[in-house]
Amino acid sequence: MVDASAKAPRRVGILAGWGRLPLDVAQSLRRQGCEVYCLGTIGHADPALAGLCNDFRWLGLAKFGAAIRYFRRRGVTEVTMVGKIFKVRLFERWRWIRNLPDLRTIRMFLPHFLTQQRDCRDDSLLMTVVEEFAAEGMQFMSINDCAPELLVREGQLTRRGPTARQQKDIAFGWKIAKQMGGLDIGQSVAVRDQAVLAVEAVEGTDECIRRAGALCRAGGFTVVKVAKPRQDMRFDVPTIGQGTLEMIRAAGGAVLAIEAHRTIILDQPAVVDYANRNGLVIVAVAGE
Repeated sequence: MVDASAKAPRRVGILAGWGRLPLDVAQSLRRQGCEVYCLGTIGHADPALAGLCNDFRWLGLAKFGAAIRYFRRRGVTEVTMVGKIFKVRLFERWRWIRNLPDLRTIRMFLPHFLTQQRDCRDDSLLMTVVEEFAAEGMQFMSINDCAPELLVREGQLTRRGPTARQQKDIAFGWKIAKQMGGLDIGQSVAVRDQAVLAVEAVEGTDECIRRAGALCRAGGFTVVKVAKPRQDMRFDVPTIGQGTLEMIRAAGGAVLAIEAHRTIILDQPAVVDYANRNGLVIVAVAGE
């Protein structure tokens, strides 16, 4: 006899972009006993997700109508959006033909991209997605709900800490990065001697770091990456991995400062080990 009092497992949907984060979130949800249904964005998501989820399907970048139908048919009421989406692809020529949106997506983003009644800031686009899913009874989860263990704790993570000079650069860069985040421009800035070398915009953190290296041949600069002042932890949470440290080292940087409790480090032990072996500094600073 089936125990009527037994609680059915939570059914959680993942909209997966590029990188390792969707894999880590899927594993965390499975450890919590959830059933995981995943839609991997074509050209972004890792095929390994298929082995971690109860069901996995590929989906085009502009197919939100199909995504809603997929989750609704499987009884999903909680959804999380994780992994990087390369926003620059939204500004390529013939983007609508290449990504061929379905009718629901066209209706959703018509005010953003065609009539220009609404802007194309990250927060604006993502809130449009959240509202559309909410209309179908599906709520977006924050990283605190699905994988809180991925958020970094406050403190010095590497053997080496920042020098007094680098501390000043961290404090200076923090103010600049927070102001940029408040304007929804980007979340990272590269500085040296309390002068801004490069700021992140639509191109992403890696390109910001690369540009800083090209402009500061002497190296030794500091990269500061923070959450937005009103960061919505349901999406667009600042994330770093070993690739971030490799880019800083290749560009000649010396320090990475991130925001504690609001930043994700993918495979933190490996990232810290890489930094220690290459003389880099990582410090997680508490926000205001």
